[in-house]
Amino acid sequence: MTNTLLDQAKAVRTGEELDENAVADWLRSDTKLSLSGQPIITQYAGGASNWTYCLDYPEQSIILRRGPKGTKAKGAHDMAREFKLQQALKPVYGYVPEMLAYCDNNEILGTDFYVMEKLTGIIPRKNLPKNLLTTPNQTRQLCHNMLDCLIELHQVDYQQAGLEHLGKGAGYTARQISGWSERFQRAKTWNVPAASSVLHWLNSNMPTEERICITHNDFRFDNLLLDENDYTKILGVLDWELATLGDPLMDLGNTLAYWVEHNDDFLAQQSRRQPTHLPGMLTRTQVIEYYCQKTKIDVDEFTFYEVYGLFRLAAIAQQIYYRYHHGQTNNPAFKHFWVFVHYLLWRCKKAIKSQGKR
Repeated sequence: MTNTLLDQAKAVRTGEELDENAVADWLRSDTKLSLSGQPIITQYAGGASNWTYCLDYPEQSIILRRGPKGTKAKGAHDMAREFKLQQALKPVYGYVPEMLAYCDNNEILGTDFYVMEKLTGIIPRKNLPKNLLTTPNQTRQLCHNMLDCLIELHQVDYQQAGLEHLGKGAGYTARQISGWSERFQRAKTWNVPAASSVLHWLNSNMPTEERICITHNDFRFDNLLLDENDYTKILGVLDWELATLGDPLMDLGNTLAYWVEHNDDFLAQQSRRQPTHLPGMLTRTQVIEYYCQKTKIDVDEFTFYEVYGLFRLAAIAQQIYYRYHHGQTNNPAFKHFWVFVHYLLWRCKKAIKSQGKR
């Protein structure tokens, strides 16, 4: 009987199929994996950016990650970087899955890809599984453990891990504002605003101090894998596509951009993709307080990091919508992303207006 608590891959979305024979032949001939027969291929429900598949073989199940079809932002969907990063990080940060093999032969799938260990557990997507017994105290503990997991990442010695090449380090803040501004403008479609006032405010309010550490830049509950026997325990951290050397408070701002509280407005609730609304979850303000207390970071005003996280998410959503708008993907989940972009930019302006009043 299938354990309904565990995250399950589903049928592959139309237009996102893999060449089963090509993949199976490559795995048998070009890797050290001992796999026989043809895999049963399914696809995970996420995949707004990179596409993630489960390949079930008689011997074992593995995960395949590849970039999407269509126009890609410069530097995005770099499978080699994502593979090598996790390979180097695994020895010093145990939440990373084991990397198994990387393929740079674009003739196999039309793009490079890699395969990795499949971790089994609960992925806390929009809602936790219906038959999972939860309490506010346990959910609060899950929230603390999640933040502790992020803090542990930020405290990894990236030089000792051999990851100095992961990013340029100093000047990260300015590069991020410039980079995401350019990406937003390149992906702009007629039905979204130019975001000029938000961009002007970000450029005029960059903090004078920045800290450099390994940042995940997509650290959310739905990128975590939880223990089926104790949902407060984190087994793995997934989706390292955007990881780099950056500022930890900007990483936290990215996390909070997805953080929908139980009393947030209708559009926030409609876009919620993780269970941050549950009784016991910390509020966004409490998350900031917990993080800063545990890391002994003193920050008087978090508004810049909040606005940055929201704008960056708007740019990501717009890049995804751009692919849908131009027929490069037919995933119906992306059809109304332009509305979400409007909403996120409104949130940016609201946060700016409230600066110093919260």
